[in-house]
Amino acid sequence: MNPLNDPVITYLRAVLGVRLDRLRNEDDRGRGASAIEWAIITAILAGIAIAVGAIILKKIKDKANSINTG
Repeated sequence: MNPLNDPVITYLRAVLGVRLDRLRNEDDRGRGASAIEWAIITAILAGIAIAVGAIILKKIKDKANSINTG
């Protein structure tokens, strides 16, 4: 099971993708992202990275614990 196919992750990726496209294609009218918006985007991406890392770590530990050494 791929954690990136989770509906919540898919939704967050879509929302962030739209937001980033809007920022990239915006002309220079002073409507760029504020520091707080960048902080929120960064926090969301960090949270996703931590969640994926935790899932991978759990899978590795479960697999390692299931190995028969005796």
